[in-house]
Amino acid sequence: MKVESGKILVESGKPRHSSFHFPLSVLLLMLLLAGCKNNNTTPVTSASAIDYTQVAVPAFSADSAFAFVEHQLAFGNRIPGSKGWQQCADWLAMQMRRWCDTVIVQDFRAELWNGSTMPGKNIIASFNPLAERRVLLAAHWDSRSWADHDRNDDLQHSPVPGANDGASGVAALMEMARVMSKMPPSVGVDFIFFDVEDQGAPEWSEVYDQDTWCKGSQYWAQNRHVPYYTAVYGVLFDMVGTQHPRFTKEQISRSFAPGLTDKMWNAAAALGHGNIFVNQETDPILDDHYYVNRLAGIPMVDIVQNSPGISFFEHWHTTTDDLNSVSADALRTVATVTMKTIYGDYPHEK
Repeated sequence: MKVESGKILVESGKPRHSSFHFPLSVLLLMLLLAGCKNNNTTPVTSASAIDYTQVAVPAFSADSAFAFVEHQLAFGNRIPGSKGWQQCADWLAMQMRRWCDTVIVQDFRAELWNGSTMPGKNIIASFNPLAERRVLLAAHWDSRSWADHDRNDDLQHSPVPGANDGASGVAALMEMARVMSKMPPSVGVDFIFFDVEDQGAPEWSEVYDQDTWCKGSQYWAQNRHVPYYTAVYGVLFDMVGTQHPRFTKEQISRSFAPGLTDKMWNAAAALGHGNIFVNQETDPILDDHYYVNRLAGIPMVDIVQNSPGISFFEHWHTTTDDLNSVSADALRTVATVTMKTIYGDYPHEK
């Protein structure tokens, strides 16, 4: 990483969007805020006290999770305001009501990079909504309007299917909700599907504004579904279903949630997934966790694909981000590591 003219320039890491950079002042503020966390956010156990191979978790079905990816893509593009988007929102809320105690659909409007507006729906589903201690699990469910990284210039204004970038994280959380409902942990759990995450300024627009991205998490962090809502910690899934999964410790996660980051990567190593959850520190990524950390004050880790030498994964923001880019085994690995972490802290009480 290099500092130049007060900007952080990403050299070896993967920016969330290729035009993205963090001002140095923001990174310094991140470090300051990360050191001011309330003691109430401390998990009940330390990673060193847990044998993750022995932590009991519900059995995650990779086939079921993959079917949830397929179902989302069957609606077509989940571009906010479209018919497929509305149908998918209704289906997501209906499915989550089968497994969770409460489901809230938070409607909002978002201003885009070009001054136009579009509707958004954050979908929030909860286990044990009255519990004071809570864990937040999130992913974005919209699909991108423009395939601005497609190799074919003629397709760069076409919509992205969003199988891995969007549907994979949602599917993993849906399957987690399904199986965790039969064996709930001893903590409240909130699943949030953020909307209008992936409608930021396209490459061909020549607009460089980081806040054009992640509109749903920005809105939720400033208008939480429950007044004064907070959580012990949060985990964000983004592009978690690639055929060759690889997740590193990116800088925002390390700055705001260093303990949780280390805990999850240690759990993964103990479970034999150290080749997937790679013990490597990488540069900051603009994603929903940035706003949850900065605006809501909830320490959140981003589990996001980091493929060396390319932008996230081969099909990122292209028309080929379809079912062929998703691995059911990758979904199971990410979900299992996350559940092992949660149940290690908050075991199921029979």
